[in-house]
Amino acid sequence: METLGLGCYFEDLPVGRQFRTIGRTITETDIVNFVNTTGMTEVLFTNLEFLKSESDIKERVSPGALVFCIAEGLLVHATMQHTGFAFLHMELNIEGPVIAGDTIHVECEVIESRRSKSRPNRGLVRTRNRVVKQDGSVVLTYTPLRMIKARSDGK
Repeated sequence: METLGLGCYFEDLPVGRQFRTIGRTITETDIVNFVNTTGMTEVLFTNLEFLKSESDIKERVSPGALVFCIAEGLLVHATMQHTGFAFLHMELNIEGPVIAGDTIHVECEVIESRRSKSRPNRGLVRTRNRVVKQDGSVVLTYTPLRMIKARSDGK
């Protein structure tokens, strides 16, 4: 019997493949819990009066790190259950704010895909991930390199 919800294998991720995740709304509770859990108690995230009087952003803003973490969660559920083995490297750019109430999804394109030389039953896959808000604006981009399980050793 087939098990649903398992991740993509190396062979499923050739260069050029594109997909997107489902969306998720970032709530004020998400922001407060993340800030308190991580200790990121900067006034930008904790003081609404500061936002109103001194910030360019007047509403409850989300830390970029939270947006990244939620994007990764969306991708784990969509592509990496049982097949993702290591997060090896990335470059990340924060391009715009995410406010409580914004809904994000991740648009993903495979930009590198090669079999591991030292572990032929694994592949190395790099994607370009764009985190997009409901209005179509890109708020974060990153390019993770991951080690992914292969179905075979390539022989």
